[in-house]
Amino acid sequence: MSSTKTKLAPAHTLSRRGEGPNPIDIHVGARLRLRRTLLGLSQEKLGEAVGITFQQLQKYERGSNRISASRLFNLSQVLGVPVSYFFDDMPSPEHIATPSPDLPPSETEEFESMARRETLELVRAYYRIDDASVRKRTFDLLKALGGDKATDEDD
Repeated sequence: MSSTKTKLAPAHTLSRRGEGPNPIDIHVGARLRLRRTLLGLSQEKLGEAVGITFQQLQKYERGSNRISASRLFNLSQVLGVPVSYFFDDMPSPEHIATPSPDLPPSETEEFESMARRETLELVRAYYRIDDASVRKRTFDLLKALGGDKATDEDD
């Protein structure tokens, strides 16, 4: 056996008591909230499905309570996603340790805006438009109103 030591990658810094939630727990909680909201589940319904109170689920979603591996597995089964889903789009260790206001919004922050009730209602209404050409014109209108130029390249 070789006597060379394997160099381990540095772990994310763990939050100490009183320093607030760990950024990884916040990210996992945000992904939990996103998936729950996209499925149209209330905190109470999801809590019942996995055997916890909605208050406990709120703490998970805020990142103030850490989710155990077994609970994360149960949540992934109920929400229909792999466990890895909760870690998707996680910022790099440098961005977790030293967040910068100059950085563009992370994908998680963008997903959080997608989880707002208004956004979900808009998306659901959009997909209820049966006529594809009307749906496309609606899409182009919304892009124009939002400041994006609608182009024929997007077809």
